[in-house]
Amino acid sequence: MSTAAPRLRFRDAQIEMAHGAGGKASRRLVEGLIAPLLLSGTTELLGDAAHIIVSGTTIAITADSFVVKPLRFPGGSIGELAVNGTVNDLAVSGAKAEALVVTYVIEAGLPTETLEAEVRAMADAAARAGVAIVGGDTKVVEHGKADGLYITTAGIGRPIPGLSLSAKSVRAGDRVILSGPVGDHGITILLARGELDLEADLRSDTRAVLAFVEALAAAAASGLRWMRDPTRGGAATSLNELARDARLCIALQEDAIPVRDGVRGACELLGLDPLHIANEGQFLAVVSDEYAGRALDALRGAGCPEAAIIGTVREQPAGTVLGVTSYGGTRVIDMLVGDPLPRIC
Repeated sequence: MSTAAPRLRFRDAQIEMAHGAGGKASRRLVEGLIAPLLLSGTTELLGDAAHIIVSGTTIAITADSFVVKPLRFPGGSIGELAVNGTVNDLAVSGAKAEALVVTYVIEAGLPTETLEAEVRAMADAAARAGVAIVGGDTKVVEHGKADGLYITTAGIGRPIPGLSLSAKSVRAGDRVILSGPVGDHGITILLARGELDLEADLRSDTRAVLAFVEALAAAAASGLRWMRDPTRGGAATSLNELARDARLCIALQEDAIPVRDGVRGACELLGLDPLHIANEGQFLAVVSDEYAGRALDALRGAGCPEAAIIGTVREQPAGTVLGVTSYGGTRVIDMLVGDPLPRIC
C-alpha cells in the first residue's frame, strides 16, 4: 500500500536570502517544505538539537553551517564561531558537547595561512569548550564559488542531569532571563565589512555558553523550563517561536534589556531593532518565578555580570511578544522579516 506524499505549504517560487535569516521566511521554508518531507510523523517541537535514544542511552545531536563574511572580525573568526555555535546549540538544549565533526568547503585560491589560522582557531575554541574534534571532511570548489571558506559541523552531546526543557513546560508567571547584551555580533559583522561609514568600539560576543548553562542548572534545574541561543533573527525571533509553541504571551520590559550604546546607535541609524540582531554568545532562559532570583545570581556569579530578568510570561494575548515601556505603553515585537544583515554566521 503506497503512502501519499506529504502536502507542502511552501509556495515561494525560489529561495531568497531572507530564507536563511532565521525569521519568518526561514520558518516558512523549514515548516512548509523541509520538515514535511524529512520529519513526517515527528511530533516533537523543533529546537537547536535533537535528543534521541540509541541502545537505551539518550544522546543529543545537532548540525550547523557557517558562511560568515568576512572570515575574521573583531572578537572572533569563522573557525571559532563554528565551534562555539555548535557547542551552544547543544548547551541550550540541555546537553554538554562531547564530540564534533567538521567539514571544510574551501575555495580554490584561498591562502594557506588563512586556512591554517581558522583550523588553529577551531582547535583553540574546542580546547576552551572542553570538546573533542574527532573527524570530518574537506572539499575544494572552483575559485569564486565559496567566498573563501565555508564550515559545517555536527555535534554530539550528553544530557545535563536534571534538565527537561520544552516550550510545553512554560507557564504564566515564569520569568525570562537574558545572559547579556544583545546585538553585539550582528552589528560587529556589519561594521567589519566596511560598507557603512559608521564607527563603534564593538566586538563579537562569540563564546561557548556551556559553563553558564551548567551554573544555571546547578542553581535552578527544577525551575528551568526552556532555553535558546538567539542567533539568526535575534532575541525577538526566538521569543516569538516560544510564544507560538507555548501558546502564551511573552511581555518584555524594554528598559531591562541590556544593549550596548554602540549597538543601539547603529540600529537607530539603520532603522533596525536590536532584538532582531544576531548574537553568538548569549542565551535566553525561562525560569519559574520562585527560582528566578537564584538563577540570575548564578549567571552573574559564573561570568555573566550583565545578565538580567527582562520579562514575564502571561496568558494573553497568546502567541505574542509584547514590549512594555517604562511608561506602561506596549508594542508588538514580531519575528524578523527579511534579511537586513545577511551572512552574519
